[in-house]
Amino acid sequence: MFKARKILVGAIALTLLASLGVQTSNAAPKNLSRAVAQADWLEQNLDNPKVRIIEVSTEPGLYERGHIKNAAKIVWHTDLVDTVNRDIASARKFQQLAQRIGINQDTTIVLYGDKNNWFAAWGAWLFNIYGAKDVRILDGGRVKWEKDGRALTTAVPTFKQGNFTTRVADKSLRATLLKDVLPVAKKRVKADLIDIRGADEFSGKIFAAPGFQELAVRAGHIPGAINVPWGQNVNADGTFKSVAELRKLYADKGVDGKQNIITYCRIGERSSLTWFVLSEILGYNVKNYDGSWTEYGNTVGVPISNPAGTIWGNS
Repeated sequence: MFKARKILVGAIALTLLASLGVQTSNAAPKNLSRAVAQADWLEQNLDNPKVRIIEVSTEPGLYERGHIKNAAKIVWHTDLVDTVNRDIASARKFQQLAQRIGINQDTTIVLYGDKNNWFAAWGAWLFNIYGAKDVRILDGGRVKWEKDGRALTTAVPTFKQGNFTTRVADKSLRATLLKDVLPVAKKRVKADLIDIRGADEFSGKIFAAPGFQELAVRAGHIPGAINVPWGQNVNADGTFKSVAELRKLYADKGVDGKQNIITYCRIGERSSLTWFVLSEILGYNVKNYDGSWTEYGNTVGVPISNPAGTIWGNS
C-alpha cells in the first residue's frame, strides 16, 4: 500500500513538473546513462532551471570566445583548489562558488571542458567530495560539441543565488600519501593502484609528458601500480567507451572492483577522469590521489620503481 502511494505521488510530481516545462533528470543508479550527459539531452535542457552547466577549460579566453548556452565558468587553478596551500578548495570556498553560480541541493550538474574533460572530471570529483547528488560529465566535452557544429554563445549568464550546502569532505573519495598510498606501496595493504600516465612516464623514461610544467625529481612509478593510460577510457572522438568495454579494459588488467582502487597521475587531473570512469560509471570503490607523482616522486625516502633507470640531471 505504502509503495503504491509513493509511486502515485511520484507520478503526480512528474506531471506537475512537466506542466511547468521542467524536464526531470534521469534518477537511475550510477551507470553510463546516469553519470554521462549526452549532447542531445543537454541541448534539450539548456534552459532547464534544474540543470546547471559548467565549463572548466584550461585554455585562457576559450569560454569568452564562445561557450554552451547558460554555462557558468569555473577556473580550476583558482576556484577548485587552495591557491596558497597545495590542497583542494575548502568546503566554505566551494560552497560560496556553488551558490554564486546558482547551484541548489537538487541541481543536476553537468560539467564539460577542453583537453578531454580532464578538469571537468576534477570538478566532478570535487562536487562529489562535497556532497552534490547528481553530477555528470558531457560526453566528448567541448571538442566534440564544437566538431558536431552545436551552438556556442558569448552571452554570459547571471544566476540567482543557490542554496547548495557542502557536507564534510568525503574521505572515501580522496587518497593521501601516508594513510592510503604508502601502505599499498610497502605491501602492507592490498588495493588496485592505477597509474594513468603514459608508458614512458610510468617506466621512468621521462619525468613528465611534453608540455607539462610540474615535475618530480625522481622518475618512475609507485611500486605495485598498474599502468592503464587515461586515453584508453575514451574513443577517438573523446566520448567514453561503453560499460562493457570499460569493464573488460580493467578486468584484463586484473581490476574487477572487488577491492579498493586508487588512481593517480602527475597532479591528479588526468587521474580524476579515470576515477570518474571507475567510480561513477562502473560503480567501483575508488579514491583519487591528487598528490600524485609530483608529491610522491618528490618525497624523501619513499620506495620507487624506475625500470628505465633515468636519473635526474643526466642529459
